[in-house]
Amino acid sequence: MPAMQLNAFLTIGSEVRDALGAGKPVVALESTIITHGMPYPVNLETARAVEAVVRDNGATPATIAVLDGKLVAGMDAATLERLATTTNVVKASRRDLAAVLSNRGSAGTTVAATMIVARMAGIPIFATGGIGGVHRGAEETFDVSADLLELAATPVTVVCAGAKSILDLPKTLEVLETHGVPVLGYGSDEFPAFFSRTSGHSVDHRFDTPEALAKVIGVQRALGLTTGILITNPIPLADALDSATIDPHIAAAVQEAEQRGVSRKELTPFLLQRILELTGGRSLEANIALVKNNAALAAKVAVALAAL
Repeated sequence: MPAMQLNAFLTIGSEVRDALGAGKPVVALESTIITHGMPYPVNLETARAVEAVVRDNGATPATIAVLDGKLVAGMDAATLERLATTTNVVKASRRDLAAVLSNRGSAGTTVAATMIVARMAGIPIFATGGIGGVHRGAEETFDVSADLLELAATPVTVVCAGAKSILDLPKTLEVLETHGVPVLGYGSDEFPAFFSRTSGHSVDHRFDTPEALAKVIGVQRALGLTTGILITNPIPLADALDSATIDPHIAAAVQEAEQRGVSRKELTPFLLQRILELTGGRSLEANIALVKNNAALAAKVAVALAAL
């Protein structure tokens, strides 16, 4: 893979390097959706499709992962296929990066880890499906995703379909508020619930164009504020699952996880897999649609930001 190596650990693919050098828009993409979120070959097909959506909307995609002890931002086709077909790779968040790198391992990067690498590479915008958050029952388990703390500490804008609906959304929003992370709604006043467009909870501010969102990012930078920004983008109406359909399946999956003792980083992949099975595949179709939708918006915002 032709690439530029910035330091001992970070390698930037040639396409991404050229775009960054020319001041052109780039969108970071995470890789746990490839390594842990979807089965093969759907994971590879989705990764390719999401990269294509970014390109179609005027930006360069930079899929981020850990490969053979290197942080990688931007992959060629062969490397992307290798990541999608490799088994037993680590799911890496902030706390895992140093250990995986020192062992010369490979990993899919979570939202938190992808934000870290995106910042190192100089990529200001990142598209994902949904962020992690406060898990149900966190008052007893203290299970709070590192994604929220990364948003509090790393100045990268994350475009998502809200938080995964397996989570405690009110507590997730409370943690974001406590840490001063702006939650901006695109075309909606309501915080979306991943598979569903609505949650009953409000965003901090609503904006209706990519240009308006890019302006907020520019002002945040100018003020020297060091938190990330969360842009929430509801799943397209045609692909959404209403709460009456999805909520019973989520409750059943959560109960099964508790009975089996599934927790920590294994919990989210387990719940998503069980929800996939319980919905007969509809949740996977919705997941793919919302990721593409987020990638399109992130690219449009990146284009507008580059023009400022």
